[in-house]
Amino acid sequence: MMVALLVLAFASLVFWLVFFRFKLIRLTPGWGVVFGFFVVHLLLVFVIGLRFVTPNSANATVVQRTIQLVPRLPEPTLVEQVLVEEGAPVKKGQTLFQFDRRPYQYKVDQISAQLAAAKQNVKVLKADVDAATQGARKAKVELEYAQYQKRIFDKLAQEQAVREETVEEWLTKVNAAEATNDAALAQLERARLQYKSEIDGINTTVANMESQLQLARYYLDNTTLTAPEDGHIINLQVRPGMVAGTIRAGGIAAFIADADRYLLATYFQENLKYVKPGQPVEVALDLYPGQIFRGTVDSIWRGNGIGQYLPSDDIPKFQQPPPNVPQGQYAVKIRLDHPDESKFPIGAQGLAAIYTGGEHGAWAVLRKISIRAHSWFNWLYPLDI
Repeated sequence: MMVALLVLAFASLVFWLVFFRFKLIRLTPGWGVVFGFFVVHLLLVFVIGLRFVTPNSANATVVQRTIQLVPRLPEPTLVEQVLVEEGAPVKKGQTLFQFDRRPYQYKVDQISAQLAAAKQNVKVLKADVDAATQGARKAKVELEYAQYQKRIFDKLAQEQAVREETVEEWLTKVNAAEATNDAALAQLERARLQYKSEIDGINTTVANMESQLQLARYYLDNTTLTAPEDGHIINLQVRPGMVAGTIRAGGIAAFIADADRYLLATYFQENLKYVKPGQPVEVALDLYPGQIFRGTVDSIWRGNGIGQYLPSDDIPKFQQPPPNVPQGQYAVKIRLDHPDESKFPIGAQGLAAIYTGGEHGAWAVLRKISIRAHSWFNWLYPLDI
């Protein structure tokens, strides 16, 4: 920069000496155009230096994360209490809204009773197994007795001591006893399967009722909506008597988180050639005319939606963008050094200058003058008297 200033000063001196002091050459429009052409091109050095050594963005915005407060309830539910004031700071876990607990408490009570009945039914199933076991034993004994009697009467029939009708009678009894025994064994197996129906060592009916009870308690707990982290709510429109739940689209309020706020400034891509994380930044927010805030470059978002194509069966049509459409820019994430982050609310806008070579040097001085002039000019502009 100093070289450009010296060359400009020397050229101006030569121009003055030649055309005004000694009048060696008569000043004509041609000579004026030539000298003006030289000066204009020399001034480009200052423009290039400011753009690349101290890039400046007039589109810097304070960004805070927002959380959509959506009631996690399975059905429309009455809002009973609003326990937060608009704009008031809240802490993580603080109760914000209280919904009607009664329908969900009734559900918990109902499933609790069903769970108790299911646990009691397990004992009934155990008794059924014992009863079926005894029934199977009895049927087995009766079968063995019928078979024994049949063998005796078969022997007596061979000796012609009894009639054939008696033998046939005991054969029928044996067949009936076998059928009874098979039925008893099937009943025993059925009772055992019902009793042994388990998952992870718990009866399936009991496990099912326990999972339903956990879900019911989850919804009951969610009738109290608490702050997910430190923050505040603006534009609070929720009032007692409002119905919230599945019939609503989206959340009932926007929660603005206090933590991890930052400044996002957009720059033309070529101006980021020498920008790196950790470099110093000065910010002039429109919210605070006449004040300059310091920060550092956190990261560069090297991405722009212009380069994104969604899956489709349409072949892209590549056309030259209209001249009035601005060139695609990249965003730079900036961390402000001020200890009180509450001074920088969401959406606050301003100007941000990055000093790629540090805050010392001729280019930095020019940019400091420029950004401070912008900040002080905010006392007057916009003219909305």
